[in-house]
Amino acid sequence: MTFHAGEREVQRRAGVADEASAVGRIVGRTVSPPAARFLAHQRLAVAASLDSDGRVWASLLAGPVGFVSAPDPRHLHIGVSPIPGDPLAANLPEGAELGLLVIDPATRQRLRFNGRARLSPEGLTLELRQAYGNCPKYIQLREAEPDGVAAPEGPRVSSMLDARQRATIGNADTLFIGSFHPEGGADASHRGGFPGFVRVLGDDRLVFPDYPGNNMFNTLGNLVGYPRAGLLFVDFATGDVLQITARARLEPGFDVRLDVEEVRETRAASPLRFRLLEYSPAIPSRS
Repeated sequence: MTFHAGEREVQRRAGVADEASAVGRIVGRTVSPPAARFLAHQRLAVAASLDSDGRVWASLLAGPVGFVSAPDPRHLHIGVSPIPGDPLAANLPEGAELGLLVIDPATRQRLRFNGRARLSPEGLTLELRQAYGNCPKYIQLREAEPDGVAAPEGPRVSSMLDARQRATIGNADTLFIGSFHPEGGADASHRGGFPGFVRVLGDDRLVFPDYPGNNMFNTLGNLVGYPRAGLLFVDFATGDVLQITARARLEPGFDVRLDVEEVRETRAASPLRFRLLEYSPAIPSRS
C-alpha cells in the first residue's frame, strides 16, 4: 500500500482519500532516466534523519554539480559529508532511515526519496524505498550566484530562539522540514510562502500553515503518527543555516504547531548563494 496509517488519517480528515489514491501512483521505487539526468545537474539537497533520542533533524547537503547521482536505479550516492557539527553524521549508523529532497530553485523542480542510508568517507549511499517527483507549488524562483566562502566553525547550540533567530524565521520565505513515521520511514520536504508565513509565537514556539498540495499529506501524515519534526532555514545570501528540532502538533485547519526542543545555528555553512527572482504564484494572497 502506498500510504501509511498517518497519511490515510489526514487524507480522510481533508476529504481527499480518492484523490490521494490516484496521485499516489506517482510513487515508485527506482530512479527513472529523466530523474537521473535531473540529479546530475543539482547542487542542493536536504536530508531528514533521527538522532539517538528519536528527535528529527533536517540537514543541508550542498556540493558541486553531480554530487548527487544514481549509480543504479535502486540507489543514490551523495558525494559530500555533512556540515561539521550537523547531527546528520551521528544519526547514520548502518541502515539508518533517511529522507532526501533534491531541489532546484532555478527551475522549481524537486524530487523526493527515502530509504536506508550508509555513511562512508566518500559520502552517503541511500538504498531506495520510495522515489517520486513533486509539483513546483510554493517554490520561490531563485537564480544561482557565484559561490561564497563556506567556513563553518561548528554550530551554536541552544534550547530557545534568540531575537536574531526569531527575526530570521519571521523573514524567511522557505522552510525545509524533516519528519518520520514508523511505517513509512524518514521524509524531507519543502514549504514556501511570503515572508512571515512561519509565525513566531515566542522563543520556543512556531506555527505555519499547510497550503493545499498534492493531497498525499506525507509530512502531515508523518506528524500525526510521530509528532516530531526537524526544521531547516537557509539564508541564501550568506550560506548560514538554522536547524531546529521540535515537537509537532497538527492543529484544526491544518496549521502545524512546533514546540522547540533544540536550536543549532551554523554561520557560513554552505557555499551556495541564490538571488530571489519571484515568489511562487501558487502562494495564497496575503490577507
